[in-house]
Formats: sequence, structure tokens, C-alpha cells
Amino acid sequence: MLNNDKLEEAQEFIRSCYGELNKSHAELEHRLRKIEKGIAEMGYYEHTFEELEYGAKVAWRNSNRCIGRLFWDQLKVLDRRNARTEEEVFSALFDHIQYATNNGRIRPTISIFPQETAGQQIRIWNHQLIRYAGYETPDGIIGDPHSVSFTNQCIQLGWEPKFGRFDVLPLVIQINNHSPQLKEIPEELVLQVEIRHPEYNWFHDLGLKWYSVPIISDMKLDIGGISYNAAPFNGWYMGTEIGARNLADEFRYNTLPQIASLMGLDIRTHSSLWKDRALVELNAAVLHSFKAEGVSIVDHHTAAQQFKKFEENEKVQGREITGEWTWLIPPVSPAATHIFHSQYNNEVKMPNYFYQEHPY
Repeated sequence: MLNNDKLEEAQEFIRSCYGELNKSHAELEHRLRKIEKGIAEMGYYEHTFEELEYGAKVAWRNSNRCIGRLFWDQLKVLDRRNARTEEEVFSALFDHIQYATNNGRIRPTISIFPQETAGQQIRIWNHQLIRYAGYETPDGIIGDPHSVSFTNQCIQLGWEPKFGRFDVLPLVIQINNHSPQLKEIPEELVLQVEIRHPEYNWFHDLGLKWYSVPIISDMKLDIGGISYNAAPFNGWYMGTEIGARNLADEFRYNTLPQIASLMGLDIRTHSSLWKDRALVELNAAVLHSFKAEGVSIVDHHTAAQQFKKFEENEKVQGREITGEWTWLIPPVSPAATHIFHSQYNNEVKMPNYFYQEHPY
């Protein structure tokens, strides 16, 4: 029985894809017939690598919340659709970490595993391939509060907790209805940066650090009616993601009071602007540390300039800019960027990346 919705999505995608790739009308018509036949017989079709690569790149171009879209066409697509076993998936994920890290010269990368079908689904339980554990203790949370729930799942699956502030969590994957499988990431694959300040020598004594590559692994990639539930992807960090959110948020590592106190600021009153001043120095430390270690990172002002270039490029191509303003503005000094003073259409265009329900 023909799934008309899937066929319609497939046709729309293929026409867009073959149009941008300058394929001939004959190639387009041949491909459309083949796809219709596949959907009629199996309920789905399979992308060629060229279609997969185009779809993943355009999904980044369409990602309304991402300020880093200037580099959408530089995404390296790793086709992992032949991975069937847990061991093959783990091996491919380790390869992704190593390739993307590239000794600090971060490469935007996506690994795409088999599509979801009636009899097949691969899920990665981790929010990001690399993430720090969070432990609930009688004295409060040790580590990253964002990870408490997933850390508990890992412990239930047999992972041995270490109760450190920056313990790298294992990978957890699940194929179909099989029991979830867990594996530690080899230590040598995880490049981490110790956070130091260019002027405050005491900053290093805070013992802060962060991992170099943010590899989102719990979103699905939708291309032309096909869903890839396991498609981890990464760019490089914008400094404020670490310095204004991960290490600064009260519900994350909450380091601002300690930093402000060590700076000699009065934290008893908001009017001293101790949060603002500590936040700027924390962000300066993050940028300084990553650059000192030769690890790719971008400050929020440069990222905003890059987004402006992306907007200009899209206008030349006749494509409307879509965006979610509340996510595009940086969390530090947003009014100092053009994005703050702009308006964006938040229409969701396809292909795209989408959140999915936690598998646990």
C-alpha cells in the first residue's frame, strides 16, 4: 500500500536536491519512479549517498536555532548505514569522535546510521557523545546536574560511578528492542581543555575543564520522509555555550559566585554587577584556554559576524532566512550583535533535525 505522505515528502526533497545539484530532468524523473516503486513495495526507499550528504547539509542550513550555519556546506558526512550490530555502532561512534576532534582542529561531522523502518531502529541514549556525569549525593549534586538522570541509568546498567566533577560518561546504545549496551569511551579519544585565565593565576585552582567537541547524539535527522534516529553531529563550540551556560548556569556548574568572590566582588548585592563581571572573565578564560591548547572555538561576536555572512549568502541564492531569535542571540552581550536587532521567520523547513523522546 502506497504511503502518500511519505511519497509526497520524498518527491519534494528529491526535486529540491536534484535542482540544487543541477541534475538533468531525465535523472530526476528516473529517480522519482524508482522511489515510488520502493515506497509501494517496502513502505520506504533508500537515499543514495549523494542525496544523504545533501540532505544532512541542508538540514544544518535549515536549523533555526544554530548561529554557525555559515559552514553548512563543509559538513563531513560519514555514511554508517551498514552498521547493524552494537559493536559496529560503538566502533563508528569512536571513529566519529576521533575524526571530528582532529587533534583540536575540529571538523564539522555527522555519522548517519540506518534509517528507522518497521523492523529496525537504532537509538543513542546519550544527549552528547561526550558529556560529564552528575551524581546525587546527601551533600548535593557532584558533577553536571543536567546528567543526573542519564548517569543513574548508566549506573543501573552496570557502570561504576567515580564521583568526580568531570567524569566522562559511557556511551549507551540500543538496537530495536534489545537490551541497551554500554561501553566506556577510550580516554585517549576525549580531548579536554583545562580552563585557565590569561591574568588571574588563581583561576586554574578552580579545577575547571571542558571537552573540546559538542557532538549532539539524541536528535533525529529527517530527510525526504525518511527518519534517521541515530545521526550524531557536531560543529565546534561557541565560547558562551561553555562560559555562559555549562559552567555558569545556576542549574549546571554554577561557578559564578566562587569566581566573583575570588575577584573580590561584592556578591551581596546585584547592583555590584558581580554576575556580569564574573561571567565576562569566565568566558575570557574559556576562549583563552581553548586557543592556548590549539582547540577550535569561536567567540560570540565573531559567530554573529559569520551568521551575518550566512544571511548575505542565502539572500544571494534567493533563499529566505529562517531562525529562532531567542536561540540565535548569544547569552552574553546580545545587544552588541546585529542579531538582537533583527527579526527572523521561525518556519521549520525540511530536511531538518528534531528532538525525540528519551528512550529511557
